[in-house]
Amino acid sequence: MNSISIIIAIYNRKDELFELLNSLLAQTDKDFEIIVVDDGSKIALLPTIELFSETLNIQFFRKPNSGPGLSRNYGAKRAKNDWLVFVDSDVIVEEDYIENIKKNLSENPCDAFGGADKAHKGFNLIQKAISYSMTSVFTTGGIRGNAKSVTKFQPRSFNMGVKKSAFLEVGGFSDLRIGEDPDLSMTLWEHNFSTRFFENIGVYHKRRTDFGKFSKQVYQFGVARPILNQRHPEFTKLTFAFPSLFLLGYFLGIFNYFMWLNGLLLGLYGLYTFVIFFHALWKTRNVSIASLAVISSYIQLFSYGFGFLKSWFLLNVFRQKPEEAFPSHFYKN
Repeated sequence: MNSISIIIAIYNRKDELFELLNSLLAQTDKDFEIIVVDDGSKIALLPTIELFSETLNIQFFRKPNSGPGLSRNYGAKRAKNDWLVFVDSDVIVEEDYIENIKKNLSENPCDAFGGADKAHKGFNLIQKAISYSMTSVFTTGGIRGNAKSVTKFQPRSFNMGVKKSAFLEVGGFSDLRIGEDPDLSMTLWEHNFSTRFFENIGVYHKRRTDFGKFSKQVYQFGVARPILNQRHPEFTKLTFAFPSLFLLGYFLGIFNYFMWLNGLLLGLYGLYTFVIFFHALWKTRNVSIASLAVISSYIQLFSYGFGFLKSWFLLNVFRQKPEEAFPSHFYKN
């Protein structure tokens, strides 16, 4: 039996919570429970929960702030069902989300699964541009939207299901604040658990609403990758360094003294810009989004690449411990 517990770790975001619960209320399959874990919010979330208390099977817990990973663990321990489905508080699910999860699990047995994230028609232009760059095969985000782009899919916590028995066996989410979801996926692999990508369980993920916040977010993702490589060396790939090479190549084109190299790099980056613009235009059918997608893609690659490069040097050249180099990436005991 594929019984499901939806676990939502949340900090503030009252309006997003209302939208998410409203989308869960519209499910074609009503047989699931919801566990909302308030991670020490500064605003009251209980009134929002009470709006759905008679129409949804919902539990609400409030705890001191510790970050999303440990809050998800807190909710998982209180879940009653066989499958834990983690969704971020800033997503909206389609009405057949639960129905399709159960159908997929019946037809494709696994220990964990994930789905894509996509842009809702109600998102603003920047959100849609960021959604493009975070899901495009031409950036670091291709695995979020395309099952064929990887041989082993790493579910991400904005849209992730794990068999409760497997989750508890590996100890749930680790002490990482950022990168905790690929860390869990690789830990599951190391314990011989299987993961799958389910194509028809995509969620609408409300990403950062301005480029400054987006840049900070992907920088942190870049910092996390060398930490993950140390934890799981078996799954390290050369492609993880591509954004850093992209960043270094760009500055090499600006500061070198060889005209032929300037021309070559200018041509390569011009071609990349051309590809991003017209691919985004083809995907979105909107010139404004395509133009902004070029900006968001460069921000993503530069910020991720800088974070990766900084982290790699501190951990591998200066031999610092991850907890000392980037204390904000870890939970404090």
